Amino acid sequence: MFHSPGAVWSAVVIPSSVGDAHIVVNVNNVVVVNNVVVANMAATLIAMQTRPRPYHHGDLRAALLARAEETLRERGPAALSLRELARDLGVSHNAPSRHFKDKEALLDALALGGYERMTETMLASQEGAEEPYRRKLEAVVRAYVGFSLENAALLDLMCSVKKDAQASAALLEAGRRWSELIEGLMLEGQRRGEVREGPLEWIGVPVFATLHGFADLAATGMIPPEAAERGLDEAIAFILRGCAPDARA
Repeated sequence: MFHSPGAVWSAVVIPSSVGDAHIVVNVNNVVVVNNVVVANMAATLIAMQTRPRPYHHGDLRAALLARAEETLRERGPAALSLRELARDLGVSHNAPSRHFKDKEALLDALALGGYERMTETMLASQEGAEEPYRRKLEAVVRAYVGFSLENAALLDLMCSVKKDAQASAALLEAGRRWSELIEGLMLEGQRRGEVREGPLEWIGVPVFATLHGFADLAATGMIPPEAAERGLDEAIAFILRGCAPDARA
């Protein structure tokens, strides 16, 4: 039962799934009750609080990044918008600015997170990896390719943002860390006599080119899924042959 100046009326309030809206069934005129506006619409009244629905995710930054990665995967980087992310998450349109000053900052954070996850995946591949060096290198190559295929759109963003002149120092460092992991394995191979002598930055060029090239071809379907496993085996064999010491005459 509601009381307003000059009127006493009853209503049934039915919670709605949209925001803080409620459906109120009543036949009286418009009134205001406890900061809630109730409007008569053909005997069905809609009440909506004047303040926005509070955000319940807890960690807004993490939620923004998760939703941004979904959008990136589904529609590409051009579709990313801080305003649209805010709408998707049900927060005010300027709430994301507390964490990302603009879209470029959001892309930078996405790329940074991608490099960190990729490096963690590659490091995990070394747990329990068998000696010798070639087995460890094979494990890390498979981890890289697996991550690349599962996160093709993110990997494209990671590579493009890293090349940007405005890329943050943290992003550049994260971009080096995964390649240093592979270079560390190759250095170990040199010490064991399983990798030819020479500067690792040059020996590693065909390694990284093969890795990225294979992952890109597989992700775009140029290498059919049914041929991907055999193709990866061949790519790994090619890398190992390319790194092997020169045959002695």
